[in-house]
Parts: sequence; C-alpha cells; structure tokens
Amino acid sequence: MATEPEPPGPVRHIPPAQATRSIAAAQPLRAASGAAVGRIGTAVSRGLPTRTGDSTPDWLEPAMAANGIGSFDWDIRHDVLEADPRACAILGLALDRYDRSSAAFLAMLHPEDAPVVRRRVERAVTELGQCGAYYRTVFPSGELHAVRFRGRVLADAFGRPSRMVGFVWDATVELHKRERAGELAALREERSRFIKEAARALAEAVTVRDVARVFTELPLPGLPPDGLVLASMEAGRLAILGASGYRDEDVAFYDRSPLAPAHPLAEAVRNRTPVFIASGAEYQERYPEAWDWARGTGRSAWAFLPLVASGRAIGVCVVSFDDDRELDTDERTLLSTLGGLVAQSLARARLHDAEHELAAGLQRVMLPRTVPAVPGVTTAVRYLAAGSGLQIGGDWYDVVPLPGGHVGLVIGDVQGHDVHAAGIMGQLRIALRAYAAEGHPPAAVMARASRFLADLDTDHFATCTYAEVNVDYGVVYAVRAGHLDPVVRRADGSAALVPVAGGLPLGISPDEEYRVTRFSLDPGETVVLCTDGLVEARGMDLDTGFERLCRAISGRLPGVDEAAREPLEDLADRIASQAADSNEREDDIALLLLRWDGPAGGLAAQQLRRRIGQADLARIAELRGELRDALRRWGVPDLIDTAELLSSELVTNAIRHTDRDAMFTARLYREPDSGARLRVEVEDESDLWPTRRTPGEQASSGRGLMLVEALADGWGVEPRGSGKRMWFELSVDAQVVGGPSA
Repeated sequence: MATEPEPPGPVRHIPPAQATRSIAAAQPLRAASGAAVGRIGTAVSRGLPTRTGDSTPDWLEPAMAANGIGSFDWDIRHDVLEADPRACAILGLALDRYDRSSAAFLAMLHPEDAPVVRRRVERAVTELGQCGAYYRTVFPSGELHAVRFRGRVLADAFGRPSRMVGFVWDATVELHKRERAGELAALREERSRFIKEAARALAEAVTVRDVARVFTELPLPGLPPDGLVLASMEAGRLAILGASGYRDEDVAFYDRSPLAPAHPLAEAVRNRTPVFIASGAEYQERYPEAWDWARGTGRSAWAFLPLVASGRAIGVCVVSFDDDRELDTDERTLLSTLGGLVAQSLARARLHDAEHELAAGLQRVMLPRTVPAVPGVTTAVRYLAAGSGLQIGGDWYDVVPLPGGHVGLVIGDVQGHDVHAAGIMGQLRIALRAYAAEGHPPAAVMARASRFLADLDTDHFATCTYAEVNVDYGVVYAVRAGHLDPVVRRADGSAALVPVAGGLPLGISPDEEYRVTRFSLDPGETVVLCTDGLVEARGMDLDTGFERLCRAISGRLPGVDEAAREPLEDLADRIASQAADSNEREDDIALLLLRWDGPAGGLAAQQLRRRIGQADLARIAELRGELRDALRRWGVPDLIDTAELLSSELVTNAIRHTDRDAMFTARLYREPDSGARLRVEVEDESDLWPTRRTPGEQASSGRGLMLVEALADGWGVEPRGSGKRMWFELSVDAQVVGGPSA
C-alpha cells in the first residue's frame, strides 16, 4: 500500500484539459469489450461501500455517519464517479449537478497533489490493488480543504479492473494543525535566533550606554512591543538608562525617583520575579495607587522584568503594549530569558564603567593637569588610553619650566599596563621633574632618575626621552634612555627623525652615563615626542609607524598657507586621530609637541651650536652635514661650500692641537638692506695660539689658516678666560639672500 505524502505547498490553478489528460492514463482497459460486472456482495461483506441498490449494510451506515466518512464508487470502464451525500459534502461537490468524470474530479485538486493521486490510482488499477492518499482540494467558494481517501480496485469475471470502491473523510482539521505546527516551529526558530542575536549584541556591549542602546533597539519576535524602558537601581532610586516609545515627560517622572512600594516595578524587584499585566483593568485592580501614571502613558499591557545579577536586583526593564495582551507561556519565557541576558550585560557594563572612571581619575592625578605656558614656545599634549583592558598605564609626559627661561620636555613609558605601573610612573615623574627644576644638565637629570628608579626596587624599568630647550636660541639638548627618537617638523613643512644618542632604560643600571645630543630649531619648527603606542602595533613595525607619523606631521590642512603656522592643537589632533579609533590598540599613547616661536621681541639670529669630543673625530663629518642643512634652511645655500671647508679647518685644528673638547657655533645675522652675515666660532681651552705658516710644496699641513684668510671676509682669534675662540665671517648680498625655507 502506498505511503501518504506530506501536505503539499500553496494552491496553484491547473487547467481542466491537463487534468483530463492525466486521468486518461489511469484507464488502460476502457476500450475493452464490455463485460458484466460481478456482483459486489463480496465487497460489501468486506466492508466496502457500493452505489448499486441498497447494498450498504445497516450496521455500517451509522458507524460511517458517526465518523464523518463518505463512500464512493468509480466505474473505471465508463469513467463514472458515484458518491454518497456525505462524500459529496466532503469533496465539495453539488449532489445533483456535479460532473461525474474523473477529469473533473482531478481538476478540483491542488495542482501539486493531482499528480500524486493520479500515480497511485494508476498503480492500483494496474495491480488490482489498494491505494490511498492525502490531498488538498479547492471548493467552488475558494476555501482550501484537505481530504483523505482509501480505495480498492475490483476485477470483473475475466480478471480485468472494473471498479474502484472506497471511503473518503475530511482532514481539514489535520491540515490546520499541521499549518499551525509549522507556524509555531517557525516562531520557535525565530525566537531562538533572536535570543542568540540578543546574547551576541549584549555581549559586545561594553558600557552601560551600549547596553541601553542594544536593549531599546531589540526587535522582539512575534510580539513587537510599543514601549521599552531600561532602568538601574541606585541607592533605592531608579535611574533611567534608556527608553523608546515613551514621551520624555513620562520617563522623566521616574528618573532619579524613589521606587514606590505599591508599584509593579517594586514588586518585581522585591520578589525578583517578572510581573505580567494583560490589560488596563487588571493594572487598575492590582495596583490602584500607580494607575494614574500608567493610564497617562496610553499602554494597555505590561511586562516588568527584574534584572538580577549575582543574587541582587540591579535594575528593571519594562516591555509594554498598546493593546490588551495575554502573553502565553512561550512569550513569558522569552521575556524572562531576555531579562537575564540584560542583567548580566548591565552588571558587566557597570563594572567596566566603574573601572574606567577609576582609571581615568587616577590617570588624571598622575599626569599634569595643565601644561605651563613658557614665552617663546607653544606646547600641546595628548593622552590616549589603550583600546582594551584597564585604561591606565605607565605612559606619561611633562613640561618643566627651567631656570633661565628654558623649558624641559619629558616623555616616558614605565614597563607594564596596570595600576602598579601607573604608581611607579607617578613617582618617577615627580622625581625627574624635581631633578630638572633644580637646574641639573640633561645627562645628570637622566642618570639621577635611573638611580632613583633602581632604588625603588620595583622590578620595573622605564624608557624616557628628556630634552632641554634653550628658548633664546632654539637649541635642544636631548637625552634618550631606551626610548624613541624625536621627530622634528621643519619650517618648510617636512618632517624627519632626529637621531639622539641612546642609553639603557631607566632603572636597569644605576651607574649608567647618558650622552647629550644637540640640535637646533628655527622659528616655527616643532619637536614631536611620543611613546611607542603611536608608532608600533600588531601588524605595524617601528619603521612603518615612523613613516606614517612623519606623513601626518608633514601634511597640510586645507586652507592653511604655511604648514609651519598650522595651529599646534590641530596638528596634535591630526596625529592622535591615527590611533584614536582603534579598538584593538594594546598600548597607551602619550604625545608631546613643542613649537619654537622664537624669542620675544623678534627673530633671533639663526644658530647651530655643537660640542665636538676630543676623541670623536666622526663627529666632524656629522657637523658638516648639519651645517649644510642649516645653511640651506636659512636661505643662504651659496655659502655652503665655503663655510663647510673653513669650518672643517677650524674644528680639525682645535681637535689636533688641544686635549679638550671643542665648541662649534654658527650664527646667521640678517642685516637690513645689506644681505646676511655668517659668523662661525670654534672655542677650545688651549692657550696655544695658531701660527700662520708658509708650507712647502711637499708639506702635508699648514694650509688651514691660509684657506681661511683667502676665502673668509674676515677672521681672527680672541682670548677667553681659559682658552681661545677662533672665528671667521662670510657675507652674502641682499639680492641672493632668501628667507628661511618655507
């Protein structure tokens, strides 16, 4: 016997001609000669209904009527279908005027079900067997019904198929049950998907504001609410965190107000169980004292869900509807589950916000609240906490006013990213600031800070760069302890890394000695100091980070004609914006910018000043390169070759004939209407004065002073308290003098 198919899909119209062609296949013996049909008493005795005379037994009819079963008889040879009144009603046929052909019957079936019925009938006719099917039929009124039938094919005296007799009964109730079951299954799947999505969204919510936003935007499946409110409990008062679907005045009524004992919110919090109210009448009956406010909101059904975390009620959320709503068990379970998810997320977010506020407050205390203003320079600072974890660490910056009008710049990073590192940073910052304010030179300041950190015995080290800026001349004396080199933005808008001699990080070697690197700034040029969080990250090495930093520094803002005069705060924002939006940043960022504006009262003489160590002959080559860059930036490139040659002679002479360091100074003086004058001085501590000689053709030395005398516009030797100063001057006409490169 054939198995029964599942209920087919939606109704589609099928042309009657197509149905007629389909049923024709079920009549292979229709053209055979007519033969007498055997009596069907045997069929009746087997319980099969017939339409020949009064052949239905008396005991069978009441049973069929009680169970809503009709009978049919299909004459296969003549294609005539007979049915009793009950079967006609089940099939949707008019008893006195229906077309008795099988084609007309198939035309009534659902287009997807007709082929199934046809195949099963064909097989039963061929095999002289039984068949059954479940199919849908469309009544003339357009209603969709479901029918089940069971039939048997009877053979004539010659063994040929003659009739099919059987039963038919209505299965529409079963169809509706299946449809309802499908709808419920789809709804359960949608609710399960909603819970997963809500859990994911709430898990990603970091702050309390994020939790409120996620909750008020949740699309509840099957029961879209008309109003949502999320509130937390703080000292017995409600704090509204977020709401949707309510007027501002309705929500403000409860914000920061004590929770009334007779309110459903209070009951939900007190008992830690949800409170469901299906109608306004129920609300008024159960909570008459709170009804006045509820009536003004225009809602008719509510669900008050307590938010319980770690056994403590931390808040409540309200889901409301405009119409009466009796929530079923599944809907109440869904809302209760949602309340649990919101509670856990809110508890986590409140802890995060508290930690963030604590960290931010501690960081504000550790870092200087304001940067002191120093005449002649402009400063800007930024601090960006790491994108994850406790937002406090060991990065710091400081600006220290020094004796004589100078200013000290400090940037540093203590090992670690926790409260311990922040505490060490605070102690180290204060100590280093005190050493600098006492007037110690940069190398001594760094050495004392290293000994101080080592004496703390914290098992932590720190990297640091300290720079002292001579505000009168724009000269920078920098010391580096395992930290990054500074970046300088020149007056022409370009930016480059300035190499600074480095030593070990602070706290590693108490006896470490640090070397000082000296470089000069022109008015309008900017020194940029930062910690490694800005230029180094996962997926970005240090070289790439510095290249990106230099591009950001050297870029120009729209509408700014001179990059050197771009507001320093705007430049700091532009640099910080590269890393500000990164949620995956693992390190803090400290950023310090200083622009030398020049001394009060006008443009200072442009100056390059360097100390040349007695044994540091390689420094002479570095000095020549710095002098070339300085003259180019000062707008007198025509003096480069001569100044480089004569400076080398004076410095080499001082190094060779003394046993002490030499100090090299180059200054450019701009004189109105007469061009510019370059003065180069080399100081040493030797009392031995140079002697002008006339060397022979084979002599390997003795020509230095001859070159100076021949090429310089003026030169000389001046005594000092200890030692002497040799100098020369070069002049250039006003026609060939350019301003500082811009």
